[in-house]
Amino acid sequence: MRTKAVLFDFDGTLADTLPVIFHAFQTVFRRHDRREVSPDEIIGMFGPPEEGILRKELSHCGSLEEAVKEFYHLYEENHTRLVRPSGDIRDLLAFLRDRSYRTAVITGKGRRTFEISARELGLSDAFDVTITGNDVEKAKPDPEGILRALDELGAAKEEAVFLGDSDADIAAGKAAGLRTYGVLWLPTTQASEFREKPDAVFRRTAQLRELLEGEAG
Repeated sequence: MRTKAVLFDFDGTLADTLPVIFHAFQTVFRRHDRREVSPDEIIGMFGPPEEGILRKELSHCGSLEEAVKEFYHLYEENHTRLVRPSGDIRDLLAFLRDRSYRTAVITGKGRRTFEISARELGLSDAFDVTITGNDVEKAKPDPEGILRALDELGAAKEEAVFLGDSDADIAAGKAAGLRTYGVLWLPTTQASEFREKPDAVFRRTAQLRELLEGEAG
């Protein structure tokens, strides 16, 4: 069946936002918890939105409200400095729009940080459906967000593909019954290889375009 809907993870898949995420979390943990956390440790915390991560992981924080406020400030203040737009991603999304593919983002990040990144990268109107970590009860690898996106798009699982840069993404896509592809096409990703086996791994955005063009004949 020809693909009609293309679903994406966001951080590390459509936007090289992991550097600003690491910076914001590391600064908050250093100032509010007096401990250093590595990028790998931060990735291990992923699942709930940012406020949920801080609520769960901060051990000696005097004020969670202040820590959360500072995280959002750091994320927005350093976004332009640490996140570089990708021309390849912009071209890929234009290709999908021009050929009438329906698109969705399913991300574990909260609505607030997603909207900051989407605005800064010029992607605020790029997707038909956006499901953030604030919109689901169960984070990836649970397929809840993907299934909800399919429902909102009006697409069958056989008509859709899902792409992400983490094992949780691959597991979620597979659990939802979609063809699922690992992507390693941005400078900073959650995985350098996948323990969960995707249907294929794309190291260039052109590989997705070639797949879709091949289907269309």
